[in-house]
Amino acid sequence: MTIAWKVLAAAAAAAALLSGCSSVSLDEGAKEGTLAGNQAAQQQTVQDPFTDPSNPLSHRSVYFAFDSYEVSPEYAAIVEAHAKWLAEHPNVKIVIQGNTDERGGREYNLALGQKRSEAVRQRMQLLGVTGDRVEAVSFGKEKPVATGHTEEAWAQNRRADIVYPEGTGAQTK
Repeated sequence: MTIAWKVLAAAAAAAALLSGCSSVSLDEGAKEGTLAGNQAAQQQTVQDPFTDPSNPLSHRSVYFAFDSYEVSPEYAAIVEAHAKWLAEHPNVKIVIQGNTDERGGREYNLALGQKRSEAVRQRMQLLGVTGDRVEAVSFGKEKPVATGHTEEAWAQNRRADIVYPEGTGAQTK
């Protein structure tokens, strides 16, 4: 009987050992304080610059004052960030879409939208982006983002949108 007890004791010990191991994480990245754990934590905190609201790249619209196509200083950081990103990705071409509010005639709004998109394009060129990589187009009043006949709605529609092609990591709104 002593051999049977030894086999039974060994089996019980093995079962206890195996059941104890089931609660141990095999994920090396989950161990805080280890090199793998620190790397996993760093990877989780890195956000896509195009979706991080604190990053200027997440903003792809430049807004304009009424009847104006001058890029105001408050939007300079956005234009600069996109120009820098484009400099780092020389194979990417973008489109800048100029828009207006609903007031004014069709031809006037198309011309004003074009001037707005050209103003952003020109800023990017001054920052080193070649002109052949930036297409400037106008939608006039045909592509509003806000409906309504209020100053708030009109202000949201007076803009130039920076549009990246799909697959660049810069997903459009």
